[in-house]
Amino acid sequence: MTQLLRPDGLVQSPAFTHVAIVPPGATTIYIGGQNAVDGTGALVGGDDVAAQTRQVMANLKIALAAAGATVQDLVMMTILFVDGVDLNAAYPVAAADLAGAAPPVVGARVAGLGVPGALLEVSAVAAVRA
Repeated sequence: MTQLLRPDGLVQSPAFTHVAIVPPGATTIYIGGQNAVDGTGALVGGDDVAAQTRQVMANLKIALAAAGATVQDLVMMTILFVDGVDLNAAYPVAAADLAGAAPPVVGARVAGLGVPGALLEVSAVAAVRA
């Protein structure tokens, strides 16, 4: 349904696309920032960015499912990493959970996040047929 494009002239990455086109009539779903907290609000993973990434992705999937969507319906993701975090430890975990989905992505390093001890936060936009 949603078209994800990698236009010629832009870097060709298997990890993300540059453009998402959502067709008329689709329902747009906005997922607020997901940290590595469990259902009780406790931080999961401590200083282990891979463990935190697993929890963040699990939370993202729960939020998507609540709206009738999956990672295949993602049209945009924003990932905030605390400065100094090893991105190479986080990427394979996130990529495995995305199961081949490659929406446009914004990544940024930040000084800190709202949840003390959180190393990353993901927000997303998805679209499903209405």
